[in-house]
Amino acid sequence: MVALQSANAATSSIVVDAKTGEVLSSRNADVKKYPASLTKIMTLYMVFDAIEKGKLSMDDDLKVSRNAANSSPSRLGVKPGGTIKVETAVYSLIVKSANDIAVAFSERLSGSEKEFAEEMTRTAKELGMTNTEFYNASGLPNRRQKTTARDMALLGLSMYRHFPQYYDLFSMRKFKYNNRTYYTHNKLLRKFEGADGLKTGFISAVGFNIVTSAIRNGKRVFAVTMGHNTSDGRDDVVAKLMSKAFIKIAMNPENIPVPMVKPESNVMLADVSLEKYLKDNDKKENWSIQIGAFSNYAKARDYALIIQSQLENEIGFKDVEIMPYQVGHAVVYRSRLTGIDKKYASKACDDLLKLNKSCMLIAPDNIKLDTMVAQRN
Repeated sequence: MVALQSANAATSSIVVDAKTGEVLSSRNADVKKYPASLTKIMTLYMVFDAIEKGKLSMDDDLKVSRNAANSSPSRLGVKPGGTIKVETAVYSLIVKSANDIAVAFSERLSGSEKEFAEEMTRTAKELGMTNTEFYNASGLPNRRQKTTARDMALLGLSMYRHFPQYYDLFSMRKFKYNNRTYYTHNKLLRKFEGADGLKTGFISAVGFNIVTSAIRNGKRVFAVTMGHNTSDGRDDVVAKLMSKAFIKIAMNPENIPVPMVKPESNVMLADVSLEKYLKDNDKKENWSIQIGAFSNYAKARDYALIIQSQLENEIGFKDVEIMPYQVGHAVVYRSRLTGIDKKYASKACDDLLKLNKSCMLIAPDNIKLDTMVAQRN
């Protein structure tokens, strides 16, 4: 028990700017602690990845084995051998933090929870979570299962960037299953302006943890704090940290307030008239570069964000666009950086080609044509 107690010696925290990854504040951010149910964020990351790869569907039935059904509470209570829709199972992880469902997902995707935890750890390392080790899918106590506030912030940011199509689920406050309504443990969703995720966690060995995000005036931050004695104390601390972070961002002269919309969202034109679209895009700063095409949306977006970050200081593309395009029976996702002068777009392509990276200069008219075709398909 000594080792468990040492992991709870002090609280740790970190707040980062979602767009730039800049650390806005931190305290003991690299001290290893037990993640508790924050573990389920990685479990969900693996689930969403499997859905994107076609290995799983929200409409599938998820079988709950006897082993999964016998998990320690908190449980949803599906009977051994019973099934639950994947979509409802996802809700139960986010809102109810159901350990039985976490195990059921691990067995469905990897055959066993042990093998799934190994996959979780490998994925964590790929995301840059260098101080994290997973040994189960739920976050139930395990002496070896450790993480840091910095790694958890990176996981939250990766979830937001890689699976934006599912990110809104983390703002769920309740869901129904078998005529019963379950309510979220994340009180910040109603107490803190702009809060929209992610997950809370608690075990006695570490105390109360949270990974959360909020958006105000178009600026998003991710915040983590771990090791608190009470949930209210944890919530008060993380709320103050995010408030200070937003003030710090607002004081930066480069940060001019913009309408409150999700940044870097995929372009959708279903409700935009062609005439208005052509008029709005007849501007000098509307050239783009196409830097790759991928079979997976998340990989296309991830790659575009990496290249955008590499070019940002020199050129400063305004937006990332992932363009779906029908090729036969398959969908290809084109990664593009958009919104600058032709001269700078051309220079960016030249720089990337010198590094043996794919790049194609896209004129405004081509953007309009490809986008409209993609939406019709």
